Amino acid sequence: MKFDGIIFDFNGVLWWDSHLHEYAWKLFSEAVGSRSFSSEEIRVHALGRTNQYCLTYLMGRPVKGHDLEQLTQQKETIYRQLCLKQGTDFKLSPGAIELLDYLVAHDIPHTIATGSEKTNLDFFIEHFLLRKWFNLMQIVYDDGSRPGKPAPDMYLEAARRIELEPAQCVVVEDSHSGIEAAYEAAIGHIVALGPVDKHHRLMKLKGVNRVVETLEEIPKEQLF
Repeated sequence: MKFDGIIFDFNGVLWWDSHLHEYAWKLFSEAVGSRSFSSEEIRVHALGRTNQYCLTYLMGRPVKGHDLEQLTQQKETIYRQLCLKQGTDFKLSPGAIELLDYLVAHDIPHTIATGSEKTNLDFFIEHFLLRKWFNLMQIVYDDGSRPGKPAPDMYLEAARRIELEPAQCVVVEDSHSGIEAAYEAAIGHIVALGPVDKHHRLMKLKGVNRVVETLEEIPKEQLF
């Protein structure tokens, strides 16, 4: 079956940074005197989720308004500093540039649906030169106007912005919450991305059609 467009999660897909987010959450939790996130908690309750959800879970109380903004920027400042410290490893994931060039050359609709907030999105746009491949107005991010993943809203909005039905779209995700969001949005083809040792677990998740280690393995001519 062929599809008409593709929607990418960003963190962990176009930019392999899950380890940096995990470390940032641990440093942040120590800095604010909260309990430390375990790796399993981060996988389930942080990766792919909005900061409001993560902070509310971590702090054990509702976090909103000025408190949300202040804590979010404190954590994301730590994260962005970790990104910059990666030096030449601060780059798009293997196969990303080739795939994005292909999509542009063949006029295949594509966008991003990310749980990142605006400051981080702007940071990525600047450092990864995303304007080269994406219409920035079509990118869906955590602006507080809709539920985050695992709710389907981000993927429903992303499909709308590229003028396709969800069933016409491929989604590439790495997190459980993101895969659940894509499934609940009735996305036509869900690609789970992760290291080989996680492929068996990823393939068992509801809605997953294909598992890959890198974007180099996306069968472009077969899917589009």
